[in-house]
Amino acid sequence: MTVAVTTSAVLAGGLFAGQAHAAAPRVPTITAPGGFVMNNGTGAALFGKAADTRRPTGSTTKIMTAKVVLAQRNLNLDAKVTIDKAYSDYIVSKNASSARLIVGDKVTVRQLLYGLMLPSGCDAAYALADKFGTGTTRAARVKSFIGKMNDEAKKMGLRNTHFDSFDGIGGTGNYSTPRDLTKIASSAMKNSTFRTIVKTKSTSQKVTTKSGGYRNMAWTNTNKLLSTYSGAIGVKTGSGPQAKYCLVFAATRGNKTVIGTVLGAPNETNRAADVKKLLDYGFAK
Repeated sequence: MTVAVTTSAVLAGGLFAGQAHAAAPRVPTITAPGGFVMNNGTGAALFGKAADTRRPTGSTTKIMTAKVVLAQRNLNLDAKVTIDKAYSDYIVSKNASSARLIVGDKVTVRQLLYGLMLPSGCDAAYALADKFGTGTTRAARVKSFIGKMNDEAKKMGLRNTHFDSFDGIGGTGNYSTPRDLTKIASSAMKNSTFRTIVKTKSTSQKVTTKSGGYRNMAWTNTNKLLSTYSGAIGVKTGSGPQAKYCLVFAATRGNKTVIGTVLGAPNETNRAADVKKLLDYGFAK
């Protein structure tokens, strides 16, 4: 009898040991200097590499731009904004990514959010900052909007995040960390409008022209992860001379959502490989 018990105990022990071994995926190595992944449901950190080191964020800044807009009281997503020449002049002067907004067109706030998050339009970002900032001059309104972005970061307790632009084309005062950006995105993803926009691969939006007619604006999401990773649901790309290649990413499989950030990848190919590794690891954990 004793032998039988011992044998079953050994078998059980071996079975559990095998299960434990199988459930421990190898921690991935990534080329990006900064990365962070968490379980979006529990907030538990799953991976970190220089997760709290401040870095330029490029257009991932626009996640906070959208978050601030969507947090406005009594927000009317169908309110129309007239596209000003200043927005297109800005794009030209900065050689910035564009939603190709046309001066005089009337574009809804919802459409501007699509233009912001899909083609990463800095013109759309400018229009939103001008619309939702406060002040008697455009410069004052933009400054006030960036202030709202920083206020939101403070309210969230993010000590390693600061914005000096509405689109990521800023100076040394525009920075965040992989952990902070992941938290901003996780919070933004609680908004259904934001979730719908960032998982959209492409869209055609009917806008009103200056003469009262209509034109269709076609926008494609710069986030190729939506087409290449099963379960991908967002969030936002970013790139630039200082920022290199960045991506805030999220995917859902079953009842688990994994969300994270890579900052400073050397190129687009490395960024894609890093993110796939981190998502696979996040789901295996």
